[in-house]
Amino acid sequence: MIFTILFFIGSLAIILLGANMLTDGASALARRFKISELVIGLTIVALGTSLPELVISLSSALKGSSGISLGNVIGSNIFNGLLILGIAALIYPIKFSTKMLSREIPFNLLSTVALTLVSGSMIYGANCEGEYITRTGGMLLLCFLAIFIRYTFSIAKDENSEEKVSVATMNGWKIALYIIGGLACLILGGNIFVDAATKIALAAGLSEAVIGITIVSAGSSLPELAVSVNAARKKSPGIALGNVLGSNIMNIFLILGCTATICPIELSQFNAIDYYVLIASSLLIYIVAKFGGKATITRIEGATLICGYVAYTIYLISNN
Repeated sequence: MIFTILFFIGSLAIILLGANMLTDGASALARRFKISELVIGLTIVALGTSLPELVISLSSALKGSSGISLGNVIGSNIFNGLLILGIAALIYPIKFSTKMLSREIPFNLLSTVALTLVSGSMIYGANCEGEYITRTGGMLLLCFLAIFIRYTFSIAKDENSEEKVSVATMNGWKIALYIIGGLACLILGGNIFVDAATKIALAAGLSEAVIGITIVSAGSSLPELAVSVNAARKKSPGIALGNVLGSNIMNIFLILGCTATICPIELSQFNAIDYYVLIASSLLIYIVAKFGGKATITRIEGATLICGYVAYTIYLISNN
């Protein structure tokens, strides 16, 4: 078991390295072809921090561990919306910009609603034995992704040069090395991660759904955590919020869309409470942004978000 845990930790390091390399390489490639820096930030950079979830979910589904696939995405979005935003707000209060109020926040809520729709009767707490997120549901999520990307490109034309994402310049061979090396690390790390996580789940008596929502999602959300905490420390809370929202949207539309299209995801291991907490976290962000007096997540509210995540995790483990 000790070696399994070491492999688990090592695979996380490989995945994070791969995500960082691929994001840097893809961003430099986009800059070389003069793609808008706003588009780089909302698509490529957001995708980069979601790559660990994508690799883990696809690898899990192909190996028959669909519980880890869906649990990974649900857990990651809850982790992002409650724990990461909570920690970032504790460091420095997060203020919502006007553009986020009309753009990313509604799309974040839409992605959660879309997930509940493709999950059938799960949201009603019904017995979901034998029910799946089907290939049709997966393709529907990918359609929403196309709409989001199309919208992102259309609004990019109206943005000014103040909203730029700093991307280091690279020569051609270095771009290729980063992209190929990043992909290799993601594939290798993803395979090791799924095998180790499954063994740990079995040894601890946990279901795939629980370990996907807790351990796997927390590990694969490390890029978002690092980016958001660093942004809050530098008193750039808008970056922290944008990173979380962009990642959440990609997690549902891209990751679950691709995963379910390739291999339908079984729902029998999940409870309606998992969906309720996910919906609550998305709604909370929307309500604070839209109706809060100062459109700000204060330190007290951040602490409340963290407590909510801790309580949910305790509930999951105790009711495994």
